[in-house]
Amino acid sequence: MEERRPETPAELNGAATVFVVLGKQLRLLREKAGLNQREFGVLVGYGPDQISAMERGVRTPRPEFLRKADEIFGADGLFIEVIPQVEEAMSRARTRHPEWYRSYASMEAEAVELHHYSNHAVQGLLQTESYARAVFAKRRPFLSEETIEKRVADRLSRQQVFERLPPPVASYVLEEVVLDRPIGGPRVHAEQLRRLLEVGSMRNVEIQVMPTRLQEHPNMDGAFNLLVPKGHPQVAYTEIQGFPRLITDREEVRKIADRYGMMRAMALPPLESRGLIEKKLETL
Repeated sequence: MEERRPETPAELNGAATVFVVLGKQLRLLREKAGLNQREFGVLVGYGPDQISAMERGVRTPRPEFLRKADEIFGADGLFIEVIPQVEEAMSRARTRHPEWYRSYASMEAEAVELHHYSNHAVQGLLQTESYARAVFAKRRPFLSEETIEKRVADRLSRQQVFERLPPPVASYVLEEVVLDRPIGGPRVHAEQLRRLLEVGSMRNVEIQVMPTRLQEHPNMDGAFNLLVPKGHPQVAYTEIQGFPRLITDREEVRKIADRYGMMRAMALPPLESRGLIEKKLETL
């Protein structure tokens, strides 16, 4: 069965061509300045995956990014001129995910709190572009190349939630095995660990590691997400073998939130977790 392709925010208001052209201009000026994507990302406060997505026109550049880029490249207002179109696209944006996922994705985009427990792989909002592509490429049954690229772009677009002002309060509990599984190979694995350190340094984000050595565990039922939508009670989301479930029953959500609280108490504190991630990165 062919997967329905959701519209991108740019397609919805007819601005897709603008962002493709804008991305090409960014790439040309970056290369002219002698900067690679990582070096340019450091100057504007973005990772190389985010820069890549913007240069390919699959990620909407935020106004503050365009102002910085205009200044760095001496573009004489080239990027500032399109800010009104960018803001219009963002205000009219819809989520870019399969229909069954859209109700959760729309809440995630506006959530005031995000909490996640991961036991097999790095959670989507923390994934690098290369890591996400490796995850989708190895999925069974195989996905088409077009579907893989679309899902990678959709996953990167979700990460703009960290750039929102004010940003959401976010916490993550990762099983230690998630840090040890080299999805995509050594280079992709190392890049992903560096990404965890980068996101974990944000003031609104806490990342904790659940050590494998612990003999007890309050949750053996799999990964889950907890979020507090703007103006609404907390909800939970699970996905098992391709079957998604958005949980809104307050008692069920309370039980999951209670287990998450116990896991945060048992996991390594954020500073110790960061130290562990750095040690694992040094051994690669």
